[in-house]
Amino acid sequence: MASSAARFSNQIRYFMLQTAKPAPTDSEFRIVRIAAPLRQSVVESIRNAITTGHFAPGERLTEKELCEMIGVSRTIVREALRQLESEGLIDVVPHRGPVVAKVSLAQAEQIYQVRKELEGLAAELFAQRASEDQVKELKALLKELKASNAADDRVTRLSIKNRFYACLLRGAGNDALRQVFDLLNTRVTLLRVTSLLQKGRLQKSLSELTALVDAIATGDAKAARSAAEAHVTNAADAALKVLRESGE
Repeated sequence: MASSAARFSNQIRYFMLQTAKPAPTDSEFRIVRIAAPLRQSVVESIRNAITTGHFAPGERLTEKELCEMIGVSRTIVREALRQLESEGLIDVVPHRGPVVAKVSLAQAEQIYQVRKELEGLAAELFAQRASEDQVKELKALLKELKASNAADDRVTRLSIKNRFYACLLRGAGNDALRQVFDLLNTRVTLLRVTSLLQKGRLQKSLSELTALVDAIATGDAKAARSAAEAHVTNAADAALKVLRESGE
């Protein structure tokens, strides 16, 4: 009988096969050696491969495969893996090596409980404090997010989603809130992959974010908070259902 980790991995791969565009290929994670320091580029590439579901929770990561996928030396890959371990995206298991971190059902429930409060507060503060330019930026990022969904570009979509929340937190104008949110971000990103395993969740997520931005655009702080909390509640329902079914 397959282990729960194997079943969960298979669920993610099944989800990828059901989408209109094939899952990102290894070549899409190959880095271009410009601008950012090489090690940071490698970290970002492996992080993207994990958070887009290219590597499933519990899956073993081999240096050889990563070197071939990204096109760099083992030394650089090892350094990148150490950083991702410190971020909580990778666990090093004795006699097995680095594996993609998993979030248990209990951990997920706790994370979503905190995330709901944080995002609700961020949305409320953004509606109250954000500048006109920040509101325009948030609207533009939502538009980009919808375009990436239409193109089924997972790597780009992840980047835009991170920029969307970064904008939301900047506009909220509360450094303590942003710092706490950053501490949870790695686990939240892993859970996004899980929640999207539920059929139709991606489109619903975009509708929920549209409602959030619409409330912000009208300056309705209470409605913005309500929309943000509803978005997290629905994401939690989707992710927790997948985790329960997988026996995590």
